[in-house]
Amino acid sequence: MQEGRRAAVDSQAVWQHIDRERSWLADLLASLPRAAWEQSSLCQGWSVRDVGAHLTFSHARVRDVVWPAVRTGLRYNAMIRYAALRSPLTHEEIVTRLRGFVGSRRTARFVTELEPLLDVLVHTQDICLPLGIDHPMPVDAAVAAADRVLRLRGPMRLWTPPRDVRLVATDADWAYGDGPVIHAPMQSHLLTLTGRQPSVVKSDHSQS
Repeated sequence: MQEGRRAAVDSQAVWQHIDRERSWLADLLASLPRAAWEQSSLCQGWSVRDVGAHLTFSHARVRDVVWPAVRTGLRYNAMIRYAALRSPLTHEEIVTRLRGFVGSRRTARFVTELEPLLDVLVHTQDICLPLGIDHPMPVDAAVAAADRVLRLRGPMRLWTPPRDVRLVATDADWAYGDGPVIHAPMQSHLLTLTGRQPSVVKSDHSQS
């Protein structure tokens, strides 16, 4: 089984992608009418506003997560959900915080720069797709994020990779899995790996 491309990741390039995506998303959120903030995102039970609030936790300090952690019995996924849905930030404060992150190289404790990259790439689509907004992911960033998803272990591994299929990128030298082949762009495969949607552009039974 081939697990992604496993290419070396350039930290500076990763941060450049993060900065561009955060800046773009902040501008998008600032332009949305209030009703759009309350629309459902691709995250089950989360609104567009909840997803935006979640992304502001990229710079969370220990004291910011103590109460959500206690309230949810130290369950990682439940803590994340609790913090997003109960965030007191206004729409304007969410936008301001996201813009304020641009240029920063800070991460939450115990994570690499690939976690905020994964977060902003996927959550931007969680917002854009339900709103009918087309915002393609940078292909090399999607590859790095997909490889990171496959390497995550423990409570950070929130999704189970698809089994008995082979995902093959049509826009990058990347593949994962064994079985009938599903050809699709990296963006589609990354969303599949994070439980958003199936990669369904083209399927066949050849091996690639």
